[in-house]
Amino acid sequence: MTNPLDIALVQMRSGIDPDRNLVIAERLIRQAAGEGAKLVATPETTHLVQKDADQAFAVLKPEAKEPALGFFASLAEELGIDLLIGSLAIKLAERKAANRSFLFGPDGAIKARYDKAHMFDVGLGQGETYRESANYQAGQALVLAEAGGFKLGLSICYDIRFAYLYRALAKAGAQVLTVPAAFTRPTGRAHWETLLRARAIETGSYVLAPAQGGQHEDGRKTWGHSMIVGPWGEIIAQLDHDETGILHARLDMRKVEEARRRIPALEHDRILDFSDPQPT
Repeated sequence: MTNPLDIALVQMRSGIDPDRNLVIAERLIRQAAGEGAKLVATPETTHLVQKDADQAFAVLKPEAKEPALGFFASLAEELGIDLLIGSLAIKLAERKAANRSFLFGPDGAIKARYDKAHMFDVGLGQGETYRESANYQAGQALVLAEAGGFKLGLSICYDIRFAYLYRALAKAGAQVLTVPAAFTRPTGRAHWETLLRARAIETGSYVLAPAQGGQHEDGRKTWGHSMIVGPWGEIIAQLDHDETGILHARLDMRKVEEARRRIPALEHDRILDFSDPQPT
């Protein structure tokens, strides 16, 4: 039986200066670890929130040259924690990037990478439009990782709307689903809590959702309200605001096993089609 795991989510309001964002992230991660967390997770786009593509690509770097990776690797090793950096924008080509999660182990090594699979291409009305696919390349792979004896299924933000992804991760063994995010205020207000709880209920998994929150330097407004949901769909912990903050919880493997034993929905999939039903 895996021992309970103390975890913390870091809520941020990242800006347009990557160096300043790293300083803020470091302070919060150190505080979370100092308060006992052995797994710490940060939001989507931890090191940069910049909606102007020209200005963003002026500072983005390929993975081999991205200083944030060495910075967070050293921090994870120093603190002896698993550290999930919700995502960094990693330059792939002149005008294309990956929205990529990184999981660092207590030895500072990168345990896993995940590229956001679903691009946020939406028109919310009142002039609020996003075309993530214009500058980002969608990921093609599911990713499982391990932290503190738990199996993590990695995802990012808009992925949360695609239930099949989480079902596949859970059926492959994930007990914890990570959803670092930068949800907009309109969609956050309407759907954030409902989607997170639904994914937990459907899979009998913990859901960890560290978020960006507040009005950012580039003018973007994000929802915040970071949340930890239990495998029965219960809210274990949440921030009720969009300010910078830290959220703690303890994960217990027995809760996952209990939820999946009570409702073994992961074992009940059927293959259905639109053929005419047979007469009875």
